[in-house]
Amino acid sequence: MNDGTQGTTTRAGSADDLLVGVDGSLGERRSRARGRAQAARRRQRRRRLLVVLAVVALVLGGGAWAVTSFLGGIRDEGGTSAGVEDYPGPGRPSAQVVIPEGATGAQMGEVLTEAGVVATAAAFADAFAANADAATIGPGTYNLLLEMKASAAVEALLNPASRATTRLTVPEGFTRDQVLARAAEVTGVPLADLEAAAADPAATGLPAEAGGQLEGWLFPATYDVEPEATAADVLAPMVAQTVAVLNQRAIPADQWQTVLTKASLVEREAGRDEDRPKMARAIENRLERGMPLQIDAAVAYGAGKSGRDLTTADLEDPTNPFNLYLVGGLPPTPIASPGAASIDAVLSPEDGTWLFWVTVDLETGETLFATTNDEHNANRRLYEQWLAENE
Repeated sequence: MNDGTQGTTTRAGSADDLLVGVDGSLGERRSRARGRAQAARRRQRRRRLLVVLAVVALVLGGGAWAVTSFLGGIRDEGGTSAGVEDYPGPGRPSAQVVIPEGATGAQMGEVLTEAGVVATAAAFADAFAANADAATIGPGTYNLLLEMKASAAVEALLNPASRATTRLTVPEGFTRDQVLARAAEVTGVPLADLEAAAADPAATGLPAEAGGQLEGWLFPATYDVEPEATAADVLAPMVAQTVAVLNQRAIPADQWQTVLTKASLVEREAGRDEDRPKMARAIENRLERGMPLQIDAAVAYGAGKSGRDLTTADLEDPTNPFNLYLVGGLPPTPIASPGAASIDAVLSPEDGTWLFWVTVDLETGETLFATTNDEHNANRRLYEQWLAENE
């Protein structure tokens, strides 16, 4: 009968379906459990493999890199790094770091990592190696950001604007007093401290050949002065640079003071580079003949005034040891800091018989040289004419 048969079939079918459903759910849960266990075993095998690779790399000499790579390469289940290898940048204010003399890229990286500028020394070392200009990074104090990208930190160290140092320029022909005054103004180091250091040969590294006199030994150049520099820190590099220039030219130490003294006379008198070798020759010619040098710049130095302000009384003053109208030979010390061009002129004076010179145009520095008094007097009249026309 249809109703009975269908009812029996339906109930039997429902029971079978229920039984199958129960069995299917259990199977699915068991399958997922097996999958999780297998995944765990795979992760455990990968970790063991990474440990083995790290040990192998350590044995082969790449220990530090391998351990860093291993630790940095371990990721959590979300796929993010457990440690930061390199900051994304651009960074935040601020950090001041000191790069020591002779530091390698790796050593710079350690300094920057310690200061919080870069995430790891390894990231900086990689960025340093990738930048062809990185080897030119010099020692000194730098203003940087915290948490910079390593490559950006390298670029910042190459940028002069990042230097925290003060730039001090010493012009050619400055006297000792002018250099000290400029240094005090630019660096903020008290003038009294600079004077004390200038009077201490040991503090500045002044050679014995200078006889304790700093004049002429403060080489004209541009210097980077660190924020916490002392007076000796400011002056010692200038003396060291003078010694370096003299050594580069293979000048015997017992001639250093003589060369600097002659060069200082040239420096203060010459207005143009082309006149320096001629002036150096005229000085040599006068010394060889036992003639007084009669150099106004030396008289003015001893009198403590400008050469334009010299009077007849100054030229006749016997108490001025720098009065080369009355004192024979060279002055007792240099009268200024000579530059390389004046030093080279003294070492290689131009051939000639000149004994006199006079600047006939104070604006252009045009200077005329003469061998005889008559020639010199004619040149002096040209100078007097210029004065009259430009008074």
